[in-house]
Amino acid sequence: MTSEFSFETVKVDIDDGIAWVLLNRPAKRNAMSPTVNREMMQVLDQLELREDVGVIVFSGEGEAFSAGMDLKEYFRETQGMSAVVQARYRRAATDWMWRRLMHYPKPTIAMVNGWCFGGAFTPLVACDLAIAADEATFGLSEINWGIIPAGNVTRAVAQVMNHRDSLWYIMTGEPFGGQKAAEMGLVNRSVPLAELRAATETLARTLLSKNPTVLRHAKSAFKFVESLDWDTSEAMLGAMAASAAASDPERGRSKGMSQFLDDKSYRPGLEGYRRVEEA
Repeated sequence: MTSEFSFETVKVDIDDGIAWVLLNRPAKRNAMSPTVNREMMQVLDQLELREDVGVIVFSGEGEAFSAGMDLKEYFRETQGMSAVVQARYRRAATDWMWRRLMHYPKPTIAMVNGWCFGGAFTPLVACDLAIAADEATFGLSEINWGIIPAGNVTRAVAQVMNHRDSLWYIMTGEPFGGQKAAEMGLVNRSVPLAELRAATETLARTLLSKNPTVLRHAKSAFKFVESLDWDTSEAMLGAMAASAAASDPERGRSKGMSQFLDDKSYRPGLEGYRRVEEA
């Protein structure tokens, strides 16, 4: 495992194709500040260009995933600033944890190891997949502070949770655990904390075994077609399938067809085609 990154609030370790990206403010339960937002954008930009990184795992150092936005640094200390400056701070937050992360070209996994509150729901949902510890604590506690879940938090919740559950937790501010988060679709799976990293790494290595060009197009296609009508979706999917085939340096489609039709060595739907030919 190597770490050649030097950031004040973000820790990055690269281990055999997986970049483990941790918010690194454990004393603040990894609350997100303007510095976090700036550094996370830099981290994502750098990792995108690294050929030795195929999957990003996003988590938090210590006992928290993230307690959400840092109320002191993000809100109170910007109160006296101009509307233009405040807008820049808000944009810096949404730029990485929604716009950038939602359509990141490499697979992303949120590993929720502990507290996950408020603003942390946005990067959680923006990640492609998510695994939580059973012991993790989630909460939309904004109602208790006299504010609403803004900054696209409500939109993020509505994206993955059903109508009734979303309103229940938005309106009551009640916390819930990892198993409930999995039951409601906020995360894919919930496992005991002692098994969390291993389960996350297993998932990451499964993704690393897939054709990266096709994987990138497949996840992007899903996210784009969610808001399209059926006819437009069909047209877009056809275009994206053609783009994936044309830009794939592995020529995975041809390789899979040959292994299935000619070599009889590939069973579609049961296993992946051999990305590296046997010697």
